[in-house]
Amino acid sequence: MSLLTVEGLGQGFGDKTLYEDANFVLNKEDHMGVTGQNGVGKSTLIKILTGEILPDGGSVKWQNKVTVGYLDQYAKLTPGLTLRGFLQTAFAGLYEEEKRLNQLYVDYGESGDDKLLAKAGALQTDLEEHNFYDLDTEIDQVARGLGFARLDQDVSELSGGQRSKLILAKLLLEKPDVLVLDEPTNYLDVGHIDWLVDYLNAFAGAFIVVSHDYDFLGRITNCVIDIDFGTITRYTGTLKQALRQKEANRVTYLKAYANQQRKIAKTEAYIRKNKAGTRAKSARSRQKQLDKLEVLTPPTKGKKANFTFPYVATASNLLLQTQDLVIGYGGQALVKTAFNFSVANGEKVAITGFNGIGKTTLLKTLLGALDPVYGGFEMSPTVKLAYFKQDLTWPNQNMTPLQYLASEFEQVKPKELRQALARMGLTAQLVMSPLKELSGGEQEKVKLAKMQFEPANLLFLDEPTNHLDNETKDSLRKAIMAFPGGIIVVSHERDFFQGDWVDKVVDLETM
Repeated sequence: MSLLTVEGLGQGFGDKTLYEDANFVLNKEDHMGVTGQNGVGKSTLIKILTGEILPDGGSVKWQNKVTVGYLDQYAKLTPGLTLRGFLQTAFAGLYEEEKRLNQLYVDYGESGDDKLLAKAGALQTDLEEHNFYDLDTEIDQVARGLGFARLDQDVSELSGGQRSKLILAKLLLEKPDVLVLDEPTNYLDVGHIDWLVDYLNAFAGAFIVVSHDYDFLGRITNCVIDIDFGTITRYTGTLKQALRQKEANRVTYLKAYANQQRKIAKTEAYIRKNKAGTRAKSARSRQKQLDKLEVLTPPTKGKKANFTFPYVATASNLLLQTQDLVIGYGGQALVKTAFNFSVANGEKVAITGFNGIGKTTLLKTLLGALDPVYGGFEMSPTVKLAYFKQDLTWPNQNMTPLQYLASEFEQVKPKELRQALARMGLTAQLVMSPLKELSGGEQEKVKLAKMQFEPANLLFLDEPTNHLDNETKDSLRKAIMAFPGGIIVVSHERDFFQGDWVDKVVDLETM
């Protein structure tokens, strides 16, 4: 029996159909990946499966007593709670049992009632069977695997990326029957992605993972569901096999759609010509046939992103030079060794290192938002800088992309703003939809559209590939390569740095 059965699933967004009459199953041995372009409804599907939203139609049935663990990026972390304290909440039931056990021993000491001792023995056995007395070791192992060295740290001190990792760690400790993960690698560096790959491959249960990192998906999946043409198609096998079959299916579908459209057009022409006269009866018959025809869903008309970063000319060859720069907070260094590197005009520099080591802190220091712990840096007086932040935060989530850009660039005509959003592949409907209703990838595209009105000769790009589909990442890579100025880019994705377009790598782990 399948752990999950989805039948006749239908869901729309405005006048757009995400999927119609979609069907698939999740078996207990499935390590399932979810693929599709930005905006096709991958995150919406996850919310439907976890019960966060109700579908427009169809049914979602989980097997009785199946426990489902969902990576909730927005879970609340209570200030004052340590990392260890938060991770211990994964075993809240066992800690409650321990409290009852201790109270039973206290009560037995006072009353000598053997029934209390029997109850205590049963609880003791249950705790031992669940490895309760090894929980701290288990917590330490998962925490170390995801890069947490200090478990006495307050959760309020965590960065956005560390916060997401902590929530993931708790979910892994809970060991549900099924894991549901939406973009779990967005805030993970290469080393921690490797750890997560090993963990998921050894995971005894089933899982469903949405990710635009195809290198990651290819290492963990044995089946794939792909969202395209308004439906969900399940493929068994590796990601490469699924993508090859998808392309073959796409070619077949496009031919069938084109043939059907030609037949419909021919039939409609016949009906118009003969709706009155000697062949009127035949025309009515064909109209009835046309009314009963199951029309194929039109191919997605999503536009591919095609943009450039505007450049401001500079006579300076050296744009940035650090001098024994030590970064950190409150006078405490994050990296022991000082930075000594430069960025020349036209040079592409990649910043790497594990999550939390200080990649974003380095960028913020160079931006002047944080003071150096020691040393300093110099920027050319002619530097014009533009910064892409990795977080998806907005002044007002109810604003549309067009309203947001209009508020940022009051002197720019609405037509130019629309054109910039269109170059990012955003449809007219999305341009007029609230930001909170856009997918993560679509929100990233709005941020990239904003940079088209920020001429610069030095770009800081902090995890710009998060949430983006492969086509948009290719467009982003081309835009970076074509930019005449200097660029510092942070990305955890191995395949994004493929090729020889990176001139220099600054690895914080070796500093």
